Amino acid sequence: MRVLTRWSNTIMERYLPDPYIFVALLTLVVFALGLGLTESSALDMAVYWGDGFWGLLAFTMQMVIVLVAGHVLASSPLFKKGLSQLAGLAKTPGSAIILVTVISLIACWINWGFGLVIGALFAKEIAKKVTTVDYRLLIASAYSGFIVWHGGLGGSIPLSIATKDHPYADMMGVVPTSETIFSLYNLVIVGVIFVSLPILNRFMMPKAEDTVTVDPALLEDEIAAEEVSEQTPAARLENSWILSMLIGLLGVVYLVHHFGVNGFDLNLNIVNLIFFILGIIFHGTPKRFLAAVANAVKTAGGIIIQFPFYAGIMGMMVTSGLAGVISEGFVNISTAATFPLFTFYAAGIVNFFIPSGGGQWAVQAPIMLDAAQSLGVSYSKTAMAIAWGDAWTNMIQPFWALPALAIAGLHAKDIMGYCVFVLVLSGIVVSLGLYFL
Repeated sequence: MRVLTRWSNTIMERYLPDPYIFVALLTLVVFALGLGLTESSALDMAVYWGDGFWGLLAFTMQMVIVLVAGHVLASSPLFKKGLSQLAGLAKTPGSAIILVTVISLIACWINWGFGLVIGALFAKEIAKKVTTVDYRLLIASAYSGFIVWHGGLGGSIPLSIATKDHPYADMMGVVPTSETIFSLYNLVIVGVIFVSLPILNRFMMPKAEDTVTVDPALLEDEIAAEEVSEQTPAARLENSWILSMLIGLLGVVYLVHHFGVNGFDLNLNIVNLIFFILGIIFHGTPKRFLAAVANAVKTAGGIIIQFPFYAGIMGMMVTSGLAGVISEGFVNISTAATFPLFTFYAAGIVNFFIPSGGGQWAVQAPIMLDAAQSLGVSYSKTAMAIAWGDAWTNMIQPFWALPALAIAGLHAKDIMGYCVFVLVLSGIVVSLGLYFL
């Protein structure tokens, strides 16, 4: 395993470019595929790209906020103390890898936005305690828990089809989560991954001479709020804990009302609001909070620049019909027994170009649900096959790794060598679960 991991890391470090270069090359690949596999002209593809370029602006802002607000919360004294105490449970490099994987799996199963940030932040805190752990593998382990998100409580596809009047309700009706998230096959898949993934990550630990460590001092976030000698009315407001507590109270009241009315609806906006409110409260004064925000914003550049390019790719994939061509190709070679399996593989490929659960469902659902009806395959299992395919190739797709990488201060090539093996393991587990259960 160590030999394979070292070989994989070498390949990734040598050939995997910066995520911006990756998305630029992916743009050109989709452009060429659109010309070759659809009736679109070069001008058509360029128009589809330009029209779609700003299609993820709202989501881009959500991701920037989840990164910044999570970073702000983690730099607060009280939260850092809590993370530090939990990180203290890890005494050796092996236990550090297992602990961060388990915490990430649990957090991502509850909510993907919460898990992405908490996993990376927790990994940084562990690296301060266990200084001999391989930092690349530690961050890769934190990211690996993301594999279960679409089979968990925050899965966008199963939650969408469980909602009254969803877009495909006329065809498939309302599908309760008992047939998707809490179905036997899905629980078995999630359970096997929960057991096997920490073990896999532990076995990928490199030899001592190949271990890449990090100086704990480099992981400290320096939050320096400027001291003002003259206590003007403005300065007193900036250093007023009362103002922070009042804003915090307002947020807490809203959150209590939200959960009281909607139940456990932990959507991305609510996750962001929780991070923000707790950050405001835990930093104590507006000045310290704003200093933490200024420090955190420095890490958001990759998301701001790259997400519009993915929106442009989605525009080409959807409008040209290229995503449908890929899906139909898998449908044509499927039988009733293999259809969920091939749906999973098709979704995994489409996810490279449309790394959005909701966007991917909108593209593939009409094709796959129609085929499921013809083959006599359950709609719920078809939906979950798409959901798992969407989650599966995220392991080697830099799009979703950007927040974790920004928090950790690493590049995609630093962790993708490890994530390849997570892709292989999860692919086998999901394939067997969908085929035999």
